[in-house]
Amino acid sequence: MLGGDDLAWLRRRVRRRLERSQPLTGTVTLAGAMPAQRDAVARLLGRRPRQGATLSVRLEDVDALLRQSAAHPDGLAAAVVALTGPVRDRSAEAAELGAAWASAFAPLDAVVTDRPELRGWADNVRATGAVRRAARDPETAGTLLSQLVAVLAALPAEPEPVGRFAERVLGSAHALDPDRPLTGLVFGAARAISGVEPGEGAAWRREVWARVGLLRDELSSTALVLNLPAAADTPTGRVLTELRHAAEPVVLTLRQLRQPPRLLLAGSTVSVCENPVVVAEAADRLGTAGAPLVCLGGQPGVAAMTLLRAIVQSGANLRYHGDFDWGGLRIGNVLFGRLPVVPWRFDAAAYRSAAARGQGRPLAGEPAVCSWDPELAAEMQRVGHAVEEERVLDDLLADLVP
Repeated sequence: MLGGDDLAWLRRRVRRRLERSQPLTGTVTLAGAMPAQRDAVARLLGRRPRQGATLSVRLEDVDALLRQSAAHPDGLAAAVVALTGPVRDRSAEAAELGAAWASAFAPLDAVVTDRPELRGWADNVRATGAVRRAARDPETAGTLLSQLVAVLAALPAEPEPVGRFAERVLGSAHALDPDRPLTGLVFGAARAISGVEPGEGAAWRREVWARVGLLRDELSSTALVLNLPAAADTPTGRVLTELRHAAEPVVLTLRQLRQPPRLLLAGSTVSVCENPVVVAEAADRLGTAGAPLVCLGGQPGVAAMTLLRAIVQSGANLRYHGDFDWGGLRIGNVLFGRLPVVPWRFDAAAYRSAAARGQGRPLAGEPAVCSWDPELAAEMQRVGHAVEEERVLDDLLADLVP
């Protein structure tokens, strides 16, 4: 009654509804029905063949016919299963699969709850399907996300090579090799944690890794210093001593700072600037009379942060000046948030004084907050002009004369 090729379309419609847990009620319609298909329906339902391009069947009528005729007392659903084989409950499978994916993501969701700086990154990971592409099933994804959560729990870390970190945290020195799916996810999280501005290229990527303590190498991250007193009992200390006597700036690599020289700074003040031009002018105009000076050259990298921490540990005080622009405020937020630093001519009053000397370039980019002086950000927005360190160079150099 329900078999045969001419009723295959009807069996497929019923089976599709069963797979989707939909009720077998209402009418199903076949457009462009062939005469043999119309004849088959007419024989099934005991009615005259109907003309027309469409063919409609009321499912309740077929179910009642099968039951009442005793051809299949369990009805239409059981008849289709008997003819076509067991039916997969696709709705239940989809719900089960969704629950499995939710379980795989649960550890990451817990981390994001406690670390709001990662929320946007985690939302993007879900939206782009990065995990689903890297791991085709929830079980594989669960392993990948468990590794990711272990890495996030350890970041930011004290500076160490990526391989050593991976061995310590994940049990394999190659777990964060460039070709691993986990590495791409960790890099995105590192960007969110570090706050590094968007960029591209190998140097930018190294900087992002370095900001969270993962070093691709120990030579690319550097700090520029002038007149930094150190004991001459280590190779780096001897270099600092010799070049201090010559009033020459020194570029220190992270490799040299992993075991920092013994700094002779107890009770003194070390000034920190953003731009190398301040160091060059201090060397030329002040020579050996200038106070110790450190230059960040932009957002503080691992080498700079390592050096600044060593300076604090030596008993010195830190003060910071940067450009009066949004990037300068972001740099300041990093320093003031991580180190005991005080502003050095870097507040609202200093900005008003500097801006009053003449028009600088217009402020551009996304405005930033100012953690150490909220009035400064508001004043910069009101005036609308940036003031770079070169504009106040004479004032800064005057402060470097003991």
